[in-house]
Amino acid sequence: MRKLVLATRNPGKIREFARLLSEFASDIEVLGLEEFPDMPDVEETGDSFEENSLLKASAVAEFTKLPSLADDSGLCVNALNGDPGIFSARFAGEHGNDQANNEKLLQELRDKSDRSAQFICVVTLVVPTESGSKVIIESGRIEGTIVEASRGDSGFGYDPLFQPIGSNLTFGEFPHGEKDKISHRGQALRKIAPRISEAL
Repeated sequence: MRKLVLATRNPGKIREFARLLSEFASDIEVLGLEEFPDMPDVEETGDSFEENSLLKASAVAEFTKLPSLADDSGLCVNALNGDPGIFSARFAGEHGNDQANNEKLLQELRDKSDRSAQFICVVTLVVPTESGSKVIIESGRIEGTIVEASRGDSGFGYDPLFQPIGSNLTFGEFPHGEKDKISHRGQALRKIAPRISEAL
């Protein structure tokens, strides 16, 4: 089995990535950062999804000496000038507190008529080589609206608040496989997955 390290400790993301990658390459073993407990946290100091994705993938590849795939994704709300954007995971202050982030988002939008938003995902593959590293970057994007109350307990993050255009369900109400077909992360992964198989 070829090995690929995902630059995340989020079990929801790991399951989602593994499910999507298995469609293209069943011989790739997907590892999460819990397999590397000594790996230090990577500070996301970039100013864009692209910069943060590359930072994470490069740091993990350097530490593990294995090909690494990182994503940086977030919710960009038009009425909030694109926020939470790259700060989506720590919008309410504490990293990864989905409930607090969702509550803050609803509070910030309570008097806004425009509830349109986009989920954006940038994925970066870094493959260590003898002469440095090979880098491949892809992205995905989906438009939608923010509903007025959380709906559904599937997915993670802002999924229960995001209703993609053309659907009457939030991502939190989508069956797992259905969300993968249209989501920003699904789009980005479907673009990069064939290239991963070639690059490893």
